Amino acid sequence: MSSAYAWALGWLRGSRIVESRSRADPRRVLIILLAGVAAGALNAVGGGGSFVALSALVAGGMPPVTANATSTVALLPGNATSAWVYRRQIHVFEHVTTLRLTLASVFGGALGAGLLLWLPSASFDAAVPWLLAFATLVLAFGKRLNRAFSLGMPGPAVILTGQFLLSIYGGYFGGAVGTMMLAFWTATSSLDTARGTPLRVIQVGAVFLTAAVIFVFAADVLDQPQRLIAMLCGAIIGGYLGAHLVRRLPQVVLRTLVLSTAVAMTILFFVRAFG
Repeated sequence: MSSAYAWALGWLRGSRIVESRSRADPRRVLIILLAGVAAGALNAVGGGGSFVALSALVAGGMPPVTANATSTVALLPGNATSAWVYRRQIHVFEHVTTLRLTLASVFGGALGAGLLLWLPSASFDAAVPWLLAFATLVLAFGKRLNRAFSLGMPGPAVILTGQFLLSIYGGYFGGAVGTMMLAFWTATSSLDTARGTPLRVIQVGAVFLTAAVIFVFAADVLDQPQRLIAMLCGAIIGGYLGAHLVRRLPQVVLRTLVLSTAVAMTILFFVRAFG
């Protein structure tokens, strides 16, 4: 799908990880299951699980585009499990209802999924590391800059437009979209990392659900059911455990984990794009 994916696939082949798609090696299915656990937990804590899932599926022999679509479908139940754990802790924006925010996520996710299936991705892939770097900086310093320049809180139109654009990215690729949402929200509202995490899980779930419906019917994600089921089961376990972990973490620890994840994801994407 891009030079970065070609580099990753070449590295995996050089490591003798990739085999014929027709072979269902139990060891590789187990690795995909464990990667699903890690991806589900990472998404529940701070986002970024899509990169883990995508890498594991490509290592298991899937073409990159199929792996991208499959990871979106497979991580959805894990996200739903986390959302169930968070169901009584969802905080909303002052002037934007959760329904309007979710509609922006749904329409953006649908458009992003369509772009993945219909358009070449080289230019968008090249922008991903820079988007992540920007998101990390906003997550780390957004509120300070807002206070320093007395920018005030933007209106509903800005928040909904930003959510729609981020959801396009989420439907198209999905990597660290939750981190980017959290960065955007903490800079444009009174939500902090801890209070924004449950809402992040809900909105990422809306994006993934919309994209997953499109991928199931328009992509070949059902061609390798063992890998899909392994990733799906792992993500459910990881999503449940990760969400319970987040509920017990102090705000400082959670923010440190989210920022660390954001920094790590940014570095990995730069290495993949330019390494």
